[in-house]
Amino acid sequence: MQALYPPFETQAQIDAQYNPSLGLADPAEPGRHYVQKAQHARDSLRCVLDVPFGPTVHETLDIFPADVPNAPVFVFIHGGYWRALSSKEFSGVALGLQPLGITTVVINYALCPFVSIDEITRQCRAAVAWTVRNIAQYGGDPSRVSLGGHSAGGHLTAMCLQTEWARDYGLAPDPIHSAILVSGLYDLAPLRYSYLQPMIQLDDGVVKRNSPAYNVRPCKTPLWITWGGAESTEFERQSTLLHSAWLAAGNQAELSAQPGANHFTAIHGFEDAQSPVSQWLAQRLHSQTR
Repeated sequence: MQALYPPFETQAQIDAQYNPSLGLADPAEPGRHYVQKAQHARDSLRCVLDVPFGPTVHETLDIFPADVPNAPVFVFIHGGYWRALSSKEFSGVALGLQPLGITTVVINYALCPFVSIDEITRQCRAAVAWTVRNIAQYGGDPSRVSLGGHSAGGHLTAMCLQTEWARDYGLAPDPIHSAILVSGLYDLAPLRYSYLQPMIQLDDGVVKRNSPAYNVRPCKTPLWITWGGAESTEFERQSTLLHSAWLAAGNQAELSAQPGANHFTAIHGFEDAQSPVSQWLAQRLHSQTR
Protein backbone atom coordinates (compact mmCIF):
# COMPACT_ATOMS: atom_id res chain seq x y z
CA MET A 1 0.00 0.00 0.00
CA GLN A 2 1.30 3.44 -0.92
CA ALA A 3 1.73 5.82 2.00
CA LEU A 4 -0.54 8.87 2.09
CA TYR A 5 2.14 10.75 3.96
CA PRO A 6 5.11 8.61 5.00
CA PRO A 7 5.02 6.62 7.17
CA PHE A 8 1.20 6.74 7.32
CA GLU A 9 -0.76 4.51 4.98
CA THR A 10 -4.31 5.30 6.09
CA GLN A 11 -6.37 8.26 7.21
CA ALA A 12 -7.06 6.48 10.49
CA GLN A 13 -3.33 6.45 11.25
CA ILE A 14 -3.05 10.17 10.55
CA ASP A 15 -6.18 10.96 12.53
CA ALA A 16 -4.81 9.03 15.50
CA GLN A 17 -1.81 11.38 15.50
CA TYR A 18 -3.62 14.65 14.84
CA ASN A 19 -6.98 14.33 16.61
CA PRO A 20 -6.00 14.99 20.25
CA SER A 21 -9.53 14.38 21.52
CA LEU A 22 -9.42 10.68 20.64
CA GLY A 23 -7.53 9.64 23.76
CA LEU A 24 -9.55 11.66 26.26
CA ALA A 25 -11.95 10.07 28.73
CA ASP A 26 -14.14 13.18 28.43
CA PRO A 27 -13.53 15.03 25.15
CA ALA A 28 -15.67 17.96 26.31
CA GLU A 29 -13.61 18.65 29.44
CA PRO A 30 -10.92 20.83 27.80
CA GLY A 31 -13.57 23.12 26.35
CA ARG A 32 -15.31 23.47 29.71
CA HIS A 33 -12.00 24.38 31.32
CA TYR A 34 -11.22 27.05 28.73
CA VAL A 35 -14.70 28.59 28.96
CA GLN A 36 -14.63 28.68 32.77
CA LYS A 37 -11.19 30.28 32.92
CA ALA A 38 -12.10 32.73 30.16
CA GLN A 39 -15.21 33.89 31.99
CA HIS A 40 -13.22 34.27 35.21
CA ALA A 41 -10.67 36.44 33.39
CA ARG A 42 -13.33 38.72 31.92
CA ASP A 43 -15.07 38.99 35.29
CA SER A 44 -11.95 39.66 37.36
CA LEU A 45 -9.57 41.59 35.08
CA ARG A 46 -9.86 44.92 33.35
CA CYS A 47 -10.62 44.29 29.70
CA VAL A 48 -11.53 46.03 26.48
CA LEU A 49 -13.42 43.58 24.28
CA ASP A 50 -14.11 43.28 20.56
CA VAL A 51 -11.74 46.02 19.42
CA PRO A 52 -11.80 46.02 15.59
CA PHE A 53 -8.49 45.70 13.78
CA GLY A 54 -9.88 45.06 10.29
CA PRO A 55 -12.95 45.61 8.13
CA THR A 56 -14.87 42.36 8.74
CA VAL A 57 -16.93 41.42 11.79
CA HIS A 58 -14.53 38.61 12.69
CA GLU A 59 -11.45 40.85 12.82
CA THR A 60 -11.49 41.85 16.47
CA LEU A 61 -9.27 41.47 19.50
CA ASP A 62 -9.68 41.53 23.27
CA ILE A 63 -7.24 43.52 25.40
CA PHE A 64 -6.47 42.83 29.08
CA PRO A 65 -4.34 45.80 30.21
CA ALA A 66 -1.73 45.41 32.92
CA ASP A 67 -1.95 47.63 35.99
CA VAL A 68 1.41 49.25 35.26
CA PRO A 69 2.13 51.89 32.62
CA ASN A 70 4.15 51.10 29.50
CA ALA A 71 3.66 47.38 30.11
CA PRO A 72 5.10 44.66 27.89
CA VAL A 73 2.53 42.92 25.72
CA PHE A 74 1.68 39.32 24.85
CA VAL A 75 -0.45 38.65 21.77
CA PHE A 76 -2.15 35.24 21.79
CA ILE A 77 -3.55 33.39 18.76
CA HIS A 78 -6.04 30.65 19.61
CA GLY A 79 -6.28 27.17 18.17
CA GLY A 80 -9.17 25.07 16.91
CA TYR A 81 -7.60 23.73 13.70
CA TRP A 82 -8.52 26.94 11.86
CA ARG A 83 -12.19 25.89 11.85
CA ALA A 84 -13.46 26.26 15.42
CA LEU A 85 -13.43 28.44 18.57
CA SER A 86 -12.86 32.15 19.01
CA SER A 87 -11.00 34.65 21.15
CA LYS A 88 -13.70 34.38 23.82
CA GLU A 89 -12.74 30.83 24.85
CA PHE A 90 -9.17 31.96 25.55
CA SER A 91 -9.44 35.06 27.73
CA GLY A 92 -7.99 32.85 30.47
CA VAL A 93 -4.48 33.19 29.07
CA ALA A 94 -4.42 36.64 30.69
CA LEU A 95 -4.84 35.21 34.20
CA GLY A 96 -1.20 34.28 34.68
CA LEU A 97 0.25 37.24 32.81
CA GLN A 98 -1.64 40.20 34.26
CA PRO A 99 -0.15 39.67 37.75
CA LEU A 100 3.29 39.74 36.11
CA GLY A 101 2.69 43.20 34.67
CA ILE A 102 1.99 42.00 31.13
CA THR A 103 -0.83 43.28 28.94
CA THR A 104 -2.53 40.45 27.02
CA VAL A 105 -4.16 40.71 23.60
CA VAL A 106 -6.26 37.79 22.32
CA ILE A 107 -6.90 37.75 18.56
CA ASN A 108 -10.12 36.66 16.90
CA TYR A 109 -10.26 35.63 13.24
CA ALA A 110 -12.65 34.18 10.67
CA LEU A 111 -12.77 30.40 10.33
CA CYS A 112 -12.52 27.76 7.62
CA PRO A 113 -14.29 26.95 5.36
CA PHE A 114 -15.85 30.45 5.36
CA VAL A 115 -12.34 31.75 4.62
CA SER A 116 -9.07 30.06 3.66
CA ILE A 117 -5.98 29.52 5.78
CA ASP A 118 -4.30 32.16 3.60
CA GLU A 119 -6.93 34.68 4.71
CA ILE A 120 -6.68 33.65 8.37
CA THR A 121 -2.93 34.21 8.16
CA ARG A 122 -3.50 37.65 6.65
CA GLN A 123 -5.93 38.54 9.43
CA CYS A 124 -3.50 37.49 12.17
CA ARG A 125 -0.68 39.47 10.59
CA ALA A 126 -2.95 42.51 10.41
CA ALA A 127 -3.88 42.05 14.09
CA VAL A 128 -0.22 41.96 15.12
CA ALA A 129 0.54 45.07 13.06
CA TRP A 130 -2.47 46.83 14.62
CA THR A 131 -1.20 45.92 18.08
CA VAL A 132 2.28 47.27 17.45
CA ARG A 133 0.82 50.52 16.14
CA ASN A 134 -1.97 51.02 18.69
CA ILE A 135 -1.21 49.24 21.97
CA ALA A 136 0.32 52.37 23.51
CA GLN A 137 -3.25 53.75 23.72
CA TYR A 138 -3.97 50.90 26.16
CA GLY A 139 -0.83 51.33 28.26
CA GLY A 140 1.28 48.84 26.35
CA ASP A 141 4.88 49.18 25.18
CA PRO A 142 5.05 48.64 21.40
CA SER A 143 8.76 47.87 21.60
CA ARG A 144 8.09 44.82 23.81
CA VAL A 145 5.39 42.83 22.03
CA SER A 146 5.65 39.07 22.33
CA LEU A 147 3.59 36.68 20.23
CA GLY A 148 2.31 33.19 20.92
CA GLY A 149 -0.28 30.64 20.00
CA HIS A 150 -1.54 27.13 20.51
CA SER A 151 -2.16 24.36 17.96
CA ALA A 152 -3.42 26.17 14.83
CA GLY A 153 -2.47 29.32 16.73
CA GLY A 154 1.09 28.01 16.95
CA HIS A 155 1.03 27.64 13.18
CA LEU A 156 -0.33 31.17 12.77
CA THR A 157 2.34 32.51 15.12
CA ALA A 158 5.02 30.91 12.96
CA MET A 159 3.39 32.38 9.85
CA CYS A 160 3.40 35.83 11.44
CA LEU A 161 7.11 35.47 12.12
CA GLN A 162 7.67 34.93 8.37
CA THR A 163 6.07 38.31 7.56
CA GLU A 164 7.98 40.95 5.66
CA TRP A 165 6.94 43.58 8.19
CA ALA A 166 8.86 46.49 6.67
CA ARG A 167 7.72 45.81 3.12
CA ASP A 168 4.09 44.94 3.84
CA TYR A 169 3.25 47.02 6.93
CA GLY A 170 5.87 49.74 7.21
CA LEU A 171 7.05 48.44 10.58
CA ALA A 172 10.52 47.48 11.78
CA PRO A 173 11.78 44.30 10.07
CA ASP A 174 11.45 42.27 13.29
CA PRO A 175 8.94 44.02 15.57
CA ILE A 176 8.21 40.93 17.67
CA HIS A 177 10.29 40.81 20.86
CA SER A 178 9.94 37.05 21.49
CA ALA A 179 7.52 34.24 20.75
CA ILE A 180 6.23 31.03 22.29
CA LEU A 181 4.71 28.36 20.06
CA VAL A 182 2.71 25.60 21.79
CA SER A 183 1.79 22.33 20.06
CA GLY A 184 1.81 23.94 16.63
CA LEU A 185 1.52 22.63 13.08
CA TYR A 186 4.42 23.67 10.87
CA ASP A 187 4.15 21.10 8.06
CA LEU A 188 0.55 21.02 6.82
CA ALA A 189 0.99 18.23 4.28
CA PRO A 190 -0.27 15.32 6.44
CA LEU A 191 -3.44 17.20 7.37
CA ARG A 192 -4.56 17.03 3.76
CA TYR A 193 -5.27 13.33 4.35
CA SER A 194 -6.93 13.80 7.74
CA TYR A 195 -10.46 14.22 9.06
CA LEU A 196 -9.89 17.99 8.85
CA GLN A 197 -9.62 18.19 5.06
CA PRO A 198 -13.33 18.82 4.27
CA MET A 199 -13.21 21.92 6.47
CA ILE A 200 -9.73 23.31 5.84
CA GLN A 201 -9.57 22.40 2.13
CA LEU A 202 -5.84 22.08 1.63
CA ASP A 203 -4.29 21.85 -1.82
CA ASP A 204 -0.67 21.93 -3.02
CA GLY A 205 -0.52 25.72 -3.03
CA VAL A 206 -2.06 26.17 0.40
CA VAL A 207 0.29 23.58 1.88
CA LYS A 208 3.36 25.14 0.27
CA ARG A 209 2.49 28.71 1.26
CA ASN A 210 1.41 27.82 4.77
CA SER A 211 3.98 25.30 6.00
CA PRO A 212 6.27 27.64 7.94
CA ALA A 213 8.93 25.01 8.62
CA TYR A 214 9.82 25.24 4.93
CA ASN A 215 9.69 29.02 4.63
CA VAL A 216 11.86 30.29 7.49
CA ARG A 217 13.53 33.66 7.02
CA PRO A 218 16.34 35.21 9.04
CA CYS A 219 14.61 36.72 12.08
CA LYS A 220 15.87 38.27 15.32
CA THR A 221 12.89 37.05 17.38
CA PRO A 222 13.90 34.31 19.87
CA LEU A 223 11.43 31.41 20.21
CA TRP A 224 10.43 28.78 22.67
CA ILE A 225 8.92 25.89 20.72
CA THR A 226 7.09 23.56 23.09
CA TRP A 227 4.43 20.86 23.20
CA GLY A 228 2.88 18.48 25.69
CA GLY A 229 5.01 15.52 26.68
CA ALA A 230 1.91 13.31 26.54
CA GLU A 231 1.06 14.32 22.96
CA SER A 232 1.47 12.17 19.87
CA THR A 233 4.83 11.73 18.20
CA GLU A 234 3.68 13.91 15.29
CA PHE A 235 3.38 16.97 17.50
CA GLU A 236 6.92 16.35 18.66
CA ARG A 237 8.05 15.93 15.04
CA GLN A 238 6.32 19.13 14.00
CA SER A 239 8.02 21.10 16.78
CA THR A 240 11.43 19.57 16.14
CA LEU A 241 11.08 20.29 12.41
CA LEU A 242 10.46 23.99 12.98
CA HIS A 243 13.23 24.21 15.56
CA SER A 244 15.77 22.74 13.14
CA ALA A 245 14.68 25.06 10.34
CA TRP A 246 14.73 28.10 12.65
CA LEU A 247 18.29 27.36 13.76
CA ALA A 248 19.41 26.59 10.21
CA ALA A 249 18.37 30.14 9.22
CA GLY A 250 20.70 31.52 11.91
CA ASN A 251 17.90 32.30 14.36
CA GLN A 252 17.51 31.66 18.12
CA ALA A 253 15.15 29.03 19.53
CA GLU A 254 14.65 26.79 22.53
CA LEU A 255 12.95 23.40 22.18
CA SER A 256 11.40 21.38 24.99
CA ALA A 257 8.31 19.38 25.88
CA GLN A 258 6.16 20.08 28.93
CA PRO A 259 6.28 16.86 30.98
CA GLY A 260 2.91 15.20 31.43
CA ALA A 261 0.93 17.80 29.50
CA ASN A 262 -1.48 16.80 26.77
CA HIS A 263 -2.50 18.87 23.77
CA PHE A 264 -5.08 20.83 25.73
CA THR A 265 -3.30 21.29 29.06
CA ALA A 266 -0.08 22.50 27.40
CA ILE A 267 -1.45 26.07 27.55
CA HIS A 268 -2.73 25.92 31.12
CA GLY A 269 0.53 27.56 32.14
CA PHE A 270 -0.72 30.90 30.83
CA GLU A 271 -3.32 30.81 33.61
CA ASP A 272 -0.66 30.53 36.37
CA ALA A 273 1.86 33.30 37.02
CA GLN A 274 4.34 30.83 38.52
CA SER A 275 4.28 28.33 35.65
CA PRO A 276 7.28 27.87 33.34
CA VAL A 277 5.25 29.29 30.45
CA SER A 278 4.33 32.54 32.22
CA GLN A 279 7.77 32.89 33.78
CA TRP A 280 9.51 32.43 30.40
CA LEU A 281 7.42 35.22 28.93
CA ALA A 282 7.96 37.50 31.91
CA GLN A 283 11.72 37.02 31.89
CA ARG A 284 11.87 37.76 28.17
CA LEU A 285 9.49 40.71 28.17
CA HIS A 286 10.91 42.41 31.24
CA SER A 287 14.41 42.18 29.77
CA GLN A 288 15.70 45.10 27.77
CA THR A 289 17.24 42.75 25.21
CA ARG A 290 15.79 39.91 23.17
